[in-house]
Amino acid sequence: MQKSILFILIGLVLISCKEKNTVNTTEDLESQPLQVNEMIAIAHGIEHWQNVEELKFTFNVNRGENHFERSWVWKPKTKDITKIQGNDTLRYNQNKMDSIALKADSSFINDKYWLLAPFNLVWDEGTSFTLKDSVTAPISKKTMQKLTVVYDNQGGYTPGDAYDFYFENDFIIKEWIYRRGNEPTPGITTTWENYQDHQGMKIATSHQTSDGAFKLYFTNIEVKTTDD
Repeated sequence: MQKSILFILIGLVLISCKEKNTVNTTEDLESQPLQVNEMIAIAHGIEHWQNVEELKFTFNVNRGENHFERSWVWKPKTKDITKIQGNDTLRYNQNKMDSIALKADSSFINDKYWLLAPFNLVWDEGTSFTLKDSVTAPISKKTMQKLTVVYDNQGGYTPGDAYDFYFENDFIIKEWIYRRGNEPTPGITTTWENYQDHQGMKIATSHQTSDGAFKLYFTNIEVKTTDD
């Protein structure tokens, strides 16, 4: 059952892996007029990212009666990553990856994107943005703004994919749509809810479809900073 859920996850929600050096502070962003993607990142606390030494989290998916989970320990400054799934533990560094590490890293990029997508709006290269005002959000049916990000067709794990982010005047993400290959038909549409504050960063810990048949959520989130 777990393998079938993993296949579904990778098929539907694996994201592009084209990150530049991460933008860490509001000073970096405010060196020029802010764009909407930057305002979203700031609203979610990206200025605190520069202090993060270690991030632990468990990625969970419930689909019907099936449950899938895997845990990660990430040291972003050194790019050391530990994957823990069942009784298996794999440690690797993103600067020195073999074929086994590359496979694990594709899962890490997917899980981390769900956790920190508002930050990836400024971290990722090869993206284009389109903003629409006063649109109907797909799940709540509320009137919101929509920022669409499209990844280019060069490199990454799933080039050409698109994401529609729905938010209100506070720039906090409320819902999103993933569209594989920028197809007009949604691949998956979920909420962004149950926000928690971790060292100043606002993280949505729960995402689910309108019928509740698919629920993706995070547990065991721990953030270690330079001040700890």
